[in-house]
Amino acid sequence: MSDPAVRFSVSDAIGVLTLNRPDNRNSMTPELLDAFAVASGQAREADVRCVVVTGTGACFSSGADFKSVIQRDGDRRAGNERSYAMYEPFLSLLEVAVPVIGALNGHTVGGGFGLALICDLRIGALDAKYGANFVKLGLAPGMAISYLLPRLIGLPRANELLLTGRLVDGAEAERLGILNRAVAAADVLDEAMALARTIAGNAPLAVRATKRAIQRGLELQIRDAARLEAYAQAESLATSDAREGIAALLAKRDPSFTGT
Repeated sequence: MSDPAVRFSVSDAIGVLTLNRPDNRNSMTPELLDAFAVASGQAREADVRCVVVTGTGACFSSGADFKSVIQRDGDRRAGNERSYAMYEPFLSLLEVAVPVIGALNGHTVGGGFGLALICDLRIGALDAKYGANFVKLGLAPGMAISYLLPRLIGLPRANELLLTGRLVDGAEAERLGILNRAVAAADVLDEAMALARTIAGNAPLAVRATKRAIQRGLELQIRDAARLEAYAQAESLATSDAREGIAALLAKRDPSFTGT
C-alpha cells in the first residue's frame, strides 16, 4: 500500500504520529510495527515540543493481529525475546524526550492499551473500550502493562482489570484515572492538540527536564518489567488455552479453557 501504515507530521512544533490501518483496527502487524519504529525515530529527531499519538478509524489500536503472524517467521530467538521484540517499536516511544499525548480516537485494547499507557497523558473517546483482555485469551500480559497500570490507577483497581480482563468505557476510564479526559470521539484529536499547544507554549528545556524528573525512577524499570512479562507471555502463548482463546475470539464465541 502506498499510504504508510504509520504517518508522522509536524505542525507548530507539535509532532503527530498516526496509526493508519483502520481496516485492520490499527492492529500490531509486522508492517505497522516496522512503520511505527520509523515514525517513532522521526519523532525523536524532530524539532518538536510535544508529540501526539493517534489512530484512524474506529480503533486506536486493537493490539496483536491474531489473523496474521504475531511474531516474525524465521526468528530463532527464545520465545520471550520474540515477545519483547514485538513490543519494542511501541516501547521506543519511551525515548521521546518531549511529552507524549495519546489521542485515543477509539477502542484501545491489549498491546494498543499498552501503547496508550506508555504515553504521558491520554485523551480518549467516551464510547470506546479500554483495557487488557489477555487472560480472556489464555495469555499473560505484555508491554509492561502489569507494571504501569497499578502505578496509574492503584493496585486493587489494576488487579481487578488485569485478572478479569474486563474492558471499561471512556467514562469509567476517566474515573479510574486511565484517561485524563474522556470526550466525544470526534473531539479527541482537537482536545489532545489543544493540550499539546498548552505544553508547547511552556519553556521547552524546563518541560523536558520535568518529564525526565517524573520518569527517572521508572524508565529502566519499565523495560525490565516488559522483559519479565515477555517470559510469561511466551510460555502462555504455547498453551492450549491460548490457542482456544484466540480461536474463540476469531470465531466470536465464548472460550472453553482447560488449564493446559
